Amino acid sequence: MKAFIVHSPKNSSVEEVENPVAQAGQVVVQVARVGVCGTDVEFFNGDMPYLHSGHAKFPMRLGHEWCGTVISVGSESDKNWIGKRVTGDTMLGCGKCKRCLSGIQHLCEDRHEIGVRNGWSGALAEQLLVPVTALYELPDSIDDTMGALIEPGGNALRAAQAAQAAPGKTILIFGSGTIGLLAAQFAMAMGATVHMISLDTKTLALAKDLGVKEVSQEFIPSKVGFDAVIDATNSHQVPAQAVEAVEPGGRLVLIGFAGSPSLFDSRRLVLKDVTAVGILSGSPALNSVIEFYSSGKIDPRPLVAATVGLAVTADVLSDKKISGASNGPKILIDPTI
Repeated sequence: MKAFIVHSPKNSSVEEVENPVAQAGQVVVQVARVGVCGTDVEFFNGDMPYLHSGHAKFPMRLGHEWCGTVISVGSESDKNWIGKRVTGDTMLGCGKCKRCLSGIQHLCEDRHEIGVRNGWSGALAEQLLVPVTALYELPDSIDDTMGALIEPGGNALRAAQAAQAAPGKTILIFGSGTIGLLAAQFAMAMGATVHMISLDTKTLALAKDLGVKEVSQEFIPSKVGFDAVIDATNSHQVPAQAVEAVEPGGRLVLIGFAGSPSLFDSRRLVLKDVTAVGILSGSPALNSVIEFYSSGKIDPRPLVAATVGLAVTADVLSDKKISGASNGPKILIDPTI
């Protein structure tokens, strides 16, 4: 099969590799769509912290936002999966430790992360090996484009939930990338009024189209704060601004990840009685995202700027302009073209 492989920073190729073979408790998925994520870009550029901590090393096969169809299984007991359209959890816990047994397997110290951590090959290929325990079946109401947006949707939904989005709540989101825009959609679907700050005028325009009340390119401090603030950026300066923007007694949600430490005065959290929440993974919310998408309450497809073939992956990761792309922040890869 064909697979996109990163050999070293900014050095990649599409190659013929051996097809995966499912062992007991595993399936092989024919990949239909893969989302390119900021984490993939960090690996491609050589900046991802896992490369320095030893949790990942080159060569790598990236891709952790995906959907496809099960084509083979490793156990007779799992044959009912064959032919089903699926997506899957990125986080693969050991299944034995305290964290796994308490339902937070995405925090397992010994976890694999598909296309990210501890050598589990990702979905930027024609086929993908996945444990049965990580699979989620997709209903017919969710097409391949939506299916590839379930994993980032899980992160965004958890951010909206942590912000306690509800009718009467006003939420400020820093960042108009995929997570920021999806978090806005979930928060609005839950009844909240959403404001957004971003430097990207194109995705801010999309945010307005999606229903965000007010958008801006700069943070202007105000005496009246927001009930919750979500940082969905990679800027080390935003958390300090977010602390100032949140109303006393409000909630600060951190899902963005900067390349350098983000510093703010923790005394401000204490004096404002603010609850701060960090979000690592979408794992606990994947089922709920499928329900949101399937019901039609949220349509994530406007976020997709273009769908291209595997051969164009390096251009996408290099942030080269993709011909015909719209204003959306997400590029999908279709390994069949």
